[in-house]
Amino acid sequence: MTASAGFDDICLLAGIEVPYARRGRIPTSALLAAAFHAAVERAGLHPRDVDGLGVASFTHAPDRAIDLAWKLALEPRWIMDDGNGGASGLNLLHHAARAVQCGDASVIVVLAGDHFGADDFTRLVENYNQTTRDLLRPLGAGSPNPLFAMLTARHMDDTGLRREDYGALVVTQRDWAGRNPQAVYRSPLTLEQYLAAPIVSTPLCRFDCVPVVDGANAVVVARRDHPMARQAPAVGIKAMASLHNIDHQEGSGLRTGLAGIADGLWRAAGMGPADVDVACIYDDYPVMVLVQLADLGFFAREQVRRYVHEHIAARKLALNTSGGQLSAGQAGTAGSLHGLVEAMTQLQGHAGARQVDKARHALVTGYGMVEYRYGMCSTALILEGHPR
Repeated sequence: MTASAGFDDICLLAGIEVPYARRGRIPTSALLAAAFHAAVERAGLHPRDVDGLGVASFTHAPDRAIDLAWKLALEPRWIMDDGNGGASGLNLLHHAARAVQCGDASVIVVLAGDHFGADDFTRLVENYNQTTRDLLRPLGAGSPNPLFAMLTARHMDDTGLRREDYGALVVTQRDWAGRNPQAVYRSPLTLEQYLAAPIVSTPLCRFDCVPVVDGANAVVVARRDHPMARQAPAVGIKAMASLHNIDHQEGSGLRTGLAGIADGLWRAAGMGPADVDVACIYDDYPVMVLVQLADLGFFAREQVRRYVHEHIAARKLALNTSGGQLSAGQAGTAGSLHGLVEAMTQLQGHAGARQVDKARHALVTGYGMVEYRYGMCSTALILEGHPR
């Protein structure tokens, strides 16, 4: 399967993350508005320059994108909501890029974010969809933790990995988080601490399960010939592709839709895994980072342990340099843009102590939307920065 036709005329002017917070008190609409204004300001624009708005959120209901547009005093020519979890932000980006290409809008801001009150997250996961509500919740398995515990156990059987191997990935990402002042969890983590952590659902421990936080992210999409694209280090899109519902919930979970788009994605970008300087892989659980990397051709499946230790832990691959969601936190659907904003931050040279030297190309993935088994949605894009 091939990637979508080119995006050479599209750029990303700015990417912003409203700092994530554990048990925050700012409501979702205010988080989204803060991300909007910060991104527009970073791009050197005024809100009146924005004529397109995309919004992804679990907790914005009953409001929709048009309600937020009203609160922001926008008059959009293009508007869209997306509720597809970990893939929603990149889905919106894909549509937004095409809308700008076709002249349906000139500047689109894509937003994603959530605030969870005391019981909001429990209500979300237990009523995620009809299947979860009717079939999994009565079994006490409404949370994704037991599902991905079973998947991790299957991955261990299939690959021979041990908890120490997943722990090496988690510890490495925590080390990256220590260099990211916006990461919620920054304190050093050793492999010994990881192995001693309480088990949540065998074989997953606390550090394997993405922590729930509040926050929002925003990205500004425009044409490459936009005046502000020449005044700021805009980021280009080399390739983008998606593939959803590949196994109709009958597969093992050890393969995502990325396996079906990988060849076309690399071909459209004119590069391969070895050319990636920064990889921001959707990381709700460590196992899914490894599954996605394998699907994208970073290593043969029988070489996964070697790759974990010789590339990820050794930092030959700059993986999830923000700390990933496992350490930076998962602010609901904001996580769908977290990796994209981090990739842009790296390519624009704004990453501070965690800056990857001479970062030019970044890979970003989105994954999610559990039915009664594993994630149904997969999307990926390759970004290109410019020499500084």
